[in-house]
Amino acid sequence: MRELFDEAAGQTPPDPREAARRSARPPQRKRFYKEASVSEADGGYAVVLDGKPIRTPSGRQVIIPSRDLAEAVAAEWAAQGETIDPMSMPLTRIANSVVEGVVDRVELVSDDLARYFESDLLFYRAGHPEGLVAREAAHWDPVLFWAAETLGAHFILSEGIMHVKQPDQALRAARAALPQDAWSVAALHVVTTLTGSALLALALAHGARDANQVWAAAHVDEDWNAEQWGVDEEAASRRAIRLRDFEAAVAVLAAASPAGTTGP
Repeated sequence: MRELFDEAAGQTPPDPREAARRSARPPQRKRFYKEASVSEADGGYAVVLDGKPIRTPSGRQVIIPSRDLAEAVAAEWAAQGETIDPMSMPLTRIANSVVEGVVDRVELVSDDLARYFESDLLFYRAGHPEGLVAREAAHWDPVLFWAAETLGAHFILSEGIMHVKQPDQALRAARAALPQDAWSVAALHVVTTLTGSALLALALAHGARDANQVWAAAHVDEDWNAEQWGVDEEAASRRAIRLRDFEAAVAVLAAASPAGTTGP
């Protein structure tokens, strides 16, 4: 089981696209179990394969905080055919990343996540055409207004891609609003790397934006270009893979803080 999910112990959860690329490497391992189920374990829930709990690459048992989430992870294992395809198991990959690389280093991972606030997607705006400018504002401004009014984080916007140094107070305020538990932090890290925006991830965690709104906001420019020039099939395929990982992260976040999010 360990060689299926080869994230190095002690590292920040990897970019899901890189994790997916590595997980897709052949050969895939043959299914070695008949049944996947859930049992109570150490204040949480374990996914067990023929009675044996799943473990991370370094041998740590995966303890999941909610039964619903554990059932969803078990369903990924149960759905495997003759061979095991880690690409089809985003919840399992996140669970491994949490236990392997986050539970003992929540502050470090939070610090890494907070660095995205320094150059967030939402700060850098198109200067033209007017339709794109308006669409970015419609999707992104509500998040910035929420951050300013609710968190006291007032960020600076820029036209184009020239880096703008953000106020230290805004960065501190946004950092302070990050959750403290390992599962939420890991889920937000995945959402951030997939969307390019820690502010969108933070708004999702606090219920200021739902998952549909976050996903749409993250793809404003991409969707605009597709409308103008047509859909790139390869890009659409990559986006579908990212969406699967995004939905898994949303599920993890909802399980860690049930009042916080809604699925896409």
